Amino acid sequence: MMLKCLRVLNGLACVFNRRISYLVLMSLVAVLSACGQKDGDTALGTIERDRVILKATVSEIINELPVREGTQVEKGRVLVQLDGRRQQAKLAKAEAEQMRAAAHWEALRNGARVEDIGAAKADVSGAEASLAVAEKNYQRSVELRRKNLNTQAALDRALANRDSAQAVLESAREHLLVLTNGTRKEELDQAEAQFKAAQAQVELEKIQLAELTVVATRDGLLDSLPWNRGERVTAGSAVAVLLVGAGPYARVYVPEPWRVRLRPGQTLQVKVDGLEEPYTGTLRWISSDPAFTPYYALNERDRSRLVYLAEVDLAGAENIPVGIPAEVILRAGE
Repeated sequence: MMLKCLRVLNGLACVFNRRISYLVLMSLVAVLSACGQKDGDTALGTIERDRVILKATVSEIINELPVREGTQVEKGRVLVQLDGRRQQAKLAKAEAEQMRAAAHWEALRNGARVEDIGAAKADVSGAEASLAVAEKNYQRSVELRRKNLNTQAALDRALANRDSAQAVLESAREHLLVLTNGTRKEELDQAEAQFKAAQAQVELEKIQLAELTVVATRDGLLDSLPWNRGERVTAGSAVAVLLVGAGPYARVYVPEPWRVRLRPGQTLQVKVDGLEEPYTGTLRWISSDPAFTPYYALNERDRSRLVYLAEVDLAGAENIPVGIPAEVILRAGE
């Protein structure tokens, strides 16, 4: 169609060699308008492939880049190795906390040692003896006070010593009960919960350490390594980009008048810039929403300017590089 327009313009130029009148200018505008109307039969875009972007989870220095860009890689192959010394230290600390929590939980489950129980019984016996001596001293002080042979202060001291010895005996007996009765269930549950929390923290630190070794999550082509070895990447930044999938596809923008006539699965012709023969493509997806959000009351002229993003799979086009301009012929979709 564009060739026909050029032929018409050449013919007009031959008729008016030097000066173009106002009527001829109007004719040129009309011809270009007619040609422009046919531009709506195509959807323009680029050749793309599905991308997998692998990002850094922490800010660390890149130690190794073992694979070159443009290499076909398999799932699981190491692409980027980040410095793991900081994370290894965190993991060691978490493992130590797990060991401490496990030992504490085990001690509570086993209960008191025989030696501790024996020492507690000895404390009880000593406290009983001390109480007996204090009781006798108090009784002697009472008798002396009755005979007015000592002061009231001496009697008060004897009474305080007896009460103190009684309190020490009660404390020793309670401590012995704690050891002989064993650990309460609530304390065991708390110790178990602390151990499980420490165990989960160890697993988390292991996962974070493993994430410092960035591997290919799918088979594909290593398209880009945005960072160089020795650089410190920022957390959340892309460190490797994979091109994956069975083959490339054309990502194009469909004019609004064609949106209602296109359905996934339709066969379309795709022209790739630089290649003579078109490819046969299959419309795999087209957006339900326009590429921008317009005002709800668009008139007919404004509606025609809307475009819808679509993706067309190409058959036998595995070697076409991404980013090449492409044109989808929409007339084949009628």
